Amino acid sequence: MQKYETNIRVRYQQTDQMGFVYHANYLVWFEIGRTEFMRSIGLPYIEFEKSKLYLPVLKVYCEYKHAIGYDDLLTVSTSLESLQYVRLVFNYEIRREKKIMAGGYTEHAFINEEGRPVVLKKTNPFLWNRLCRVLENDEK
Repeated sequence: MQKYETNIRVRYQQTDQMGFVYHANYLVWFEIGRTEFMRSIGLPYIEFEKSKLYLPVLKVYCEYKHAIGYDDLLTVSTSLESLQYVRLVFNYEIRREKKIMAGGYTEHAFINEEGRPVVLKKTNPFLWNRLCRVLENDEK
């Protein structure tokens, strides 16, 4: 499975009174991982926006396995799990060294400027084919 890894160092402002990372920050790290993954496969989000296409989050899931604290160096691994005509799913794993600290996924829809779902294969075959190639490479 094609993964992209992004390193993040926890900042003090990301922790709560107990000294642990506030839970919503994990979703920000998912976004960072997703954005860098898309850039790594040659499809930065700006390419979708130029085509008047957007990828809002439909679902998000995060399982917190171990506490993360200030100044921890983390690696966010991101992969494309599935691609359907109007949606796609990304998987994430957040590690500190080799220990898995959290994991989860986000599901996104392809929508147009009016906020209506679109079939990416019909709307923009280039973007669709590029995403399909990523998944095909994963299956080999």
